Amino acid sequence: MRIGVFSDSYTPYTSGVVTSIKTFKYELEKRGHEVFIFAPSYPHYHVEEKGIYRFYSLPSPTNPDFTLAIPVLPGLNMLVRRLNLDIIHVHSPVLMGRVGLRYAKKYRIPIVFTYHTMYDQYVHYIPLAQELAKDITIKYSNSFCNSCDHVIVPTPEVAEILKNYHIKTPVTVLPTGVPLQKFDGGVNEKDWLRRNYSIPENNKILLFVGRLAKEKNLEFLIKAFKKLKDSRPDTTLVLTAQGPIEADLKKLVKKLNMSLEDDVVFTGALPFDTLVKAYYSADLFVFSSLTETQGLVLIEAMAAGLPVVAVKASGVQDMVDHNINGILTAEDIDEFSQAVLTVLQDDELYARLKENAFKKAYLMSSEAMTTRLENIYNELCENYVGKRSRRLDFYRWFGA
Repeated sequence: MRIGVFSDSYTPYTSGVVTSIKTFKYELEKRGHEVFIFAPSYPHYHVEEKGIYRFYSLPSPTNPDFTLAIPVLPGLNMLVRRLNLDIIHVHSPVLMGRVGLRYAKKYRIPIVFTYHTMYDQYVHYIPLAQELAKDITIKYSNSFCNSCDHVIVPTPEVAEILKNYHIKTPVTVLPTGVPLQKFDGGVNEKDWLRRNYSIPENNKILLFVGRLAKEKNLEFLIKAFKKLKDSRPDTTLVLTAQGPIEADLKKLVKKLNMSLEDDVVFTGALPFDTLVKAYYSADLFVFSSLTETQGLVLIEAMAAGLPVVAVKASGVQDMVDHNINGILTAEDIDEFSQAVLTVLQDDELYARLKENAFKKAYLMSSEAMTTRLENIYNELCENYVGKRSRRLDFYRWFGA
């Protein structure tokens, strides 16, 4: 099968969307499928990659790390025809998603859309008329969903939201899954964070993985950690990622009279192999985001045997089973910090959460999720065989 993937972000950018695309690409190619990526270019990143087609792009005004593709590529029409794609899979409803939709309709190729993000929850990046922007975003996203042949969502909660939006297109809940084989190399790296950062040997390490952005609610996390630190000094919070509010978060740490060396450690973005070592060398995974559609990092943490303490929020509660593999709390500093303290102090509870975290991760393997995605692709392609052959004959004869 020849699969065209259109996305508004890809490597070297780091996000859950990029992780999802790379994970499925790896698994699909293992099965003999060909995957072609259409994505933005990035300044200072000029790596030659087979099957990846980059579009000229400009830095986003609200997030310089994120680039906005100019959805025009010379020769794109001929390229899509030459690739003879069996299916198109888009990962956003704008820019590159619209490009994918246009060619899917033109050549009668089945199109799948993964609804990664509750887009209306990101209007805080728009300085004015946020309520109006929210309404417009919902209507636009709904229209795009109804233009596709199948919509994939990462959690049942998002599926329910789309149901309430009256989406007519079939919707399937299909999380990305975790490439468990990539976690094998971290088992013997229990002290990696302590070796590479000035973290006291006896400190318990709380780990957060995710972009340092407003929607991750990291001011809350740092304040909750300060509350914990006052009663449990032998703890360190590690924030593993980068993002637009990193400088502000560091200022907050200093304002709360904590050190950036052994109290709250910012590692910057880490390549996945190194990130696995960070997971294995932490004691607990902490998560404060209120806007997740899946929260893939939660399952990654569980794959390394980390219990989770997280704010009960959209997407998160579908990944974390309360009091089974983690603890879910309200967005309350006292409740959150107390939950962390309880897990760290109760050895029996910690061991039970850890064991169940492993079990949850194995149920969410990327191999199992890819089999389900492959079945969706196959069913759509079978339904399109007649339509597509007639369309291709038309273009072959008339050169449109």
